Amino acid sequence: MARTAGSHSDITGPRIREAALRLFAQHGYAAVSMRQIAKEVGVQAGALYNYTPDKQSLLFDLLKGHMDDLLTARAALKKPDTPEDRLETFTRFHIGFHLDRPEAVFISYMELRNLTAENFKIIEDLRGAYESELEDILRDGREQGVFHVADTKITTLAIIAMLTGVNTWYRSGGRLSQEEVETIYWDMVRKAVT
Repeated sequence: MARTAGSHSDITGPRIREAALRLFAQHGYAAVSMRQIAKEVGVQAGALYNYTPDKQSLLFDLLKGHMDDLLTARAALKKPDTPEDRLETFTRFHIGFHLDRPEAVFISYMELRNLTAENFKIIEDLRGAYESELEDILRDGREQGVFHVADTKITTLAIIAMLTGVNTWYRSGGRLSQEEVETIYWDMVRKAVT
């Protein structure tokens, strides 16, 4: 249901999404009720339905929003010419983008199972579009003789899993800076494909 003019939908809507994101990441989608989300935001449970039809829609909106932001940010970057430079840019971008969004990354991987089949297909297609860019880089590098990978799809999935895994251990202010981590991971990715 749309909010009326003069309402606080521009404030409450984002607060609902932020609370849902935080609670889903902390407790898991199945364990969080709409009542808990409402309490976190400071509104009556019934008021949530002015912003989202149900909890499934809220989860889907969070996952789709994450993928839309990822694809938009990636498309805005200048693409270097060589496969090596494209792969390095992809590596650094993926780590940086995901480190800024740990809760979104967590639920994007852990809560896929809770999507309806229709919603899952939409998210799967968006993820496929992102993975295809990396696979194209690997394929171009293989065709030019600079990358040596037996299967570009498997290599794509392995690289993305490795890069996303940084979120499980990296903490700002730790022993390594984000730039140092990006450089170490770029070296590992480069060695894996050459």
